[in-house]
Amino acid sequence: MRSEQEMYDLILEVARRDERIRAVYQNGSRVNPNAPRDIFQDYDIVYVVKETASFRRQERWLDVFGKRLYMQKPEEMDAMLGKEADLEHCYGYLMQFSDGNRLDLHLQTLCYSRREIVKDKLCRTLLDKDGALPAIPDVTDRDYWVKKPGQAQFSCCCNEFWWLMNNVAKGLWRKEIPYVIDMLERYVRPQLVAMLSWYIGIQTGFSCSVGKSGKYLQRLLPPECWERFVQTYSAAVIPQIWRAVFAMCDLFEETALLVANALSLCYNQEEGSNSRFFLENAYCLPQNAEDVIQTPFPSKGDKNRI
Repeated sequence: MRSEQEMYDLILEVARRDERIRAVYQNGSRVNPNAPRDIFQDYDIVYVVKETASFRRQERWLDVFGKRLYMQKPEEMDAMLGKEADLEHCYGYLMQFSDGNRLDLHLQTLCYSRREIVKDKLCRTLLDKDGALPAIPDVTDRDYWVKKPGQAQFSCCCNEFWWLMNNVAKGLWRKEIPYVIDMLERYVRPQLVAMLSWYIGIQTGFSCSVGKSGKYLQRLLPPECWERFVQTYSAAVIPQIWRAVFAMCDLFEETALLVANALSLCYNQEEGSNSRFFLENAYCLPQNAEDVIQTPFPSKGDKNRI
């Protein structure tokens, strides 16, 4: 596997030799001082070019970077699918090489790059032949730090989590595993990750990022909390999914109460209790049931309220 220095030397050598390439800048995790370093990190590189058309006409110029196992061209795919894509000003090649390195290389015209650079605090200039790129502030991942929620954001997160349990409940009763898994992972889990992120934010003074999809949660959560979070995942087996769902509900509500208390926010416990009642009712509901609600609904004063 080529070393980091070898990859940077190659990336810059290609840029220096090609008159069409006027500058090079980098973004992504290799620029972020707080991102864990490992052998799977991509090289996220932008070549600032005079135009993209000549590069797009033939791809042999990419061969110098090494033997490709496979490649994706996201902007071209968007165009093929009828999505908005500005191929004349931005075009990318995501390349996985046989030695294990991955290069996400984008071509951008100068006008396009000047707009993009000012939006991203996680980038650095590697080469600027004409001194045309704007000055880049000190590298920081501040834009990705967990933001303190207000009451509206907190309440919407809670409401979304508990409302979606209605869909989870009926999907599990119907034994619609693909639907349930999709509902949990695409819609419910992001609410749990958001709540855990706010909890982490409170502990760190809202000065860190939990990473895409909460990928840094393991190193930021207390070990016991992380273990509980792991238990919210399951195999595609109905009893295991039920256990994971109840574990998810417990962890969400306990964390929501901690966040609400720390940030002086209001948590609607009745909403959570009623959603949990509906969920547990579906868990006990026989397949030949003629009514959705079979368990008497507990009153507010009932000590056995779910």
